[in-house]
Amino acid sequence: MLNQRAAASYGSVMLETSVGASDRVQLIHMLLDGLLESLNAAEGHIKASAIHEKSHHLNRAGRIVLGLQGSLDYEKGGDLARNLSELYGYVTRMLLQVNLKNDLNLLREVKGLMTDIRDAWETVPSLLPAKSS
Repeated sequence: MLNQRAAASYGSVMLETSVGASDRVQLIHMLLDGLLESLNAAEGHIKASAIHEKSHHLNRAGRIVLGLQGSLDYEKGGDLARNLSELYGYVTRMLLQVNLKNDLNLLREVKGLMTDIRDAWETVPSLLPAKSS
């Protein structure tokens, strides 16, 4: 249900800014995919006690989250943008804790949250108007 409401809200924002909307949706997809890849890599490095590599991937994930947060349009996104900003702030704080404590449970929580966001974005293209050739 959350995914459907988020996707509908994302779609309404994208409809209002339809110029290049499909490109922006694709960019968000790529960023979220990269974020999840970094989180998966960090998990593997925590399990292997590869601290430097873990930190590298968690730092990369943090930069992606900050980029997603910085790209929010509060004027057009309204409550959705504010809620996402709060979520991204929470994720950033949790990534710091994961890095400090090597907490796999917390990392898995972050992965679950970001997977839900990624899944919601998968439905956005169907909400956009078709491109005219």
